[in-house]
Amino acid sequence: MLKDRAVGIMGGTFDPIHFGHLVIAEGARVQFNLDEILFVPSGSPPHKERESISPAAQRYRMTVLATQDNPHFHVSRLEVDRPGPSYAVDTVRTLRDLYTKETDLYFITGADAILQILSWKDVGDMISMCKLVAATRPGYSLDGLEEIILKVRKEHKED
Repeated sequence: MLKDRAVGIMGGTFDPIHFGHLVIAEGARVQFNLDEILFVPSGSPPHKERESISPAAQRYRMTVLATQDNPHFHVSRLEVDRPGPSYAVDTVRTLRDLYTKETDLYFITGADAILQILSWKDVGDMISMCKLVAATRPGYSLDGLEEIILKVRKEHKED
């Protein structure tokens, strides 16, 4: 177990992983002074059940290859090896148990995904276990983001 660290969790389908993912991860690492970024390719993303995606093992290997040159980047098989749908809250729960309470966890996702946060599984648990980092992405409107954040804070008593 690691103590007094700040760890970014970058989840995603990564089909394929691309330069944008790496730039977002490195930007979050620098901006939030994170010790490492843990890339977690989803095993079975529930929001993409009707889409055709590459096998999880292939997406994991692509992620390993794409991140190998950055010493702050690591890749986890957590979701790839876990059966059933891959929910962010389950991954954060597992990582929360692996790291000490003194470790700050930052879940990095696209701002477009944050717009859907009220539909996430156990969102209250999620925001109690980690900090959320919303990265902007070209082509996605952030209209309504402030309203969603206020709703989440109100519903889950976050200031």
